[in-house]
Amino acid sequence: MLPDRDAAEEVAELLTSRFALSAEPRLVRDALAGEDDAEDAQWLVVVEDPAGALDTAELDSLAEEFEGWLE
Repeated sequence: MLPDRDAAEEVAELLTSRFALSAEPRLVRDALAGEDDAEDAQWLVVVEDPAGALDTAELDSLAEEFEGWLE
């Protein structure tokens, strides 16, 4: 979860370059309940990892670099 689209796009690019992903990360806008303003939206970078092969500590650290967090 990241605070804005620019951060989400940059994290998606970094994920693609650092990890051997089976699919491109997807960006999803997560608007706050009742909010229509894009300024109030957070962005998800969705990465499929069904085998659990990605290092969650490294993912969490990357998210924190961009003022985000891992869910």
